[in-house]
Amino acid sequence: MTSSPAVRPYRPEDLPALEDICVRTAHNGQDARPVYADPGLLPAIFATPYVHLEPELAFVLDDGAGRAVGYILGTADTAGFVEAFRAKWLPLVADRHPAPGAPPHTPDEMMADLLHRPERMLLPELAGYPAHLHIDLLPAWQGRGFGRALMRAFLRALRDGGVPAVHLGMVTVNTGARAFYDRLGFHEIDVPDPGPLVYLGRTTDQPDRP
Repeated sequence: MTSSPAVRPYRPEDLPALEDICVRTAHNGQDARPVYADPGLLPAIFATPYVHLEPELAFVLDDGAGRAVGYILGTADTAGFVEAFRAKWLPLVADRHPAPGAPPHTPDEMMADLLHRPERMLLPELAGYPAHLHIDLLPAWQGRGFGRALMRAFLRALRDGGVPAVHLGMVTVNTGARAFYDRLGFHEIDVPDPGPLVYLGRTTDQPDRP
């Protein structure tokens, strides 16, 4: 029986859908399949380790028929996540996605380099925002209030766990995503030499605002 779309906690059977959503939104919000020879590398960095290490902080948008069409996931403690990523996650995928043997040049090499350098997530300017997140929705489900509902679920979980603030990194050219985060009360965090990214943060004390 089909019901209305709704946000719910992640379930293990959602994993293939999450990986697909990640790939189809990973290139500046667009489909990454034309860009990468091995697009499966992308969820191995930005999606799967989170549901492997902290599934309690993963929520999906269910289309009403049991299929995940969007997600939000992350960690309550970036420093602890980085340690777990290196110790528990990287050994599971390193053979399938080896580190580049030279400075990375191709899109795949650049992503593989990110996979093997989880410590890149540790920036002193972000210490006051210990949690971080990733949120993605398939295009047909964007602009309909579902991203806001996912964000509220995640922020509530952080608040209830005593986590004071959260950050995210996004590609600066994705202006649509930036407008979404601005509406949700995120502000820019000054990080020296951020490259193609901008870092945003907000507190968790009012998860339903705005």
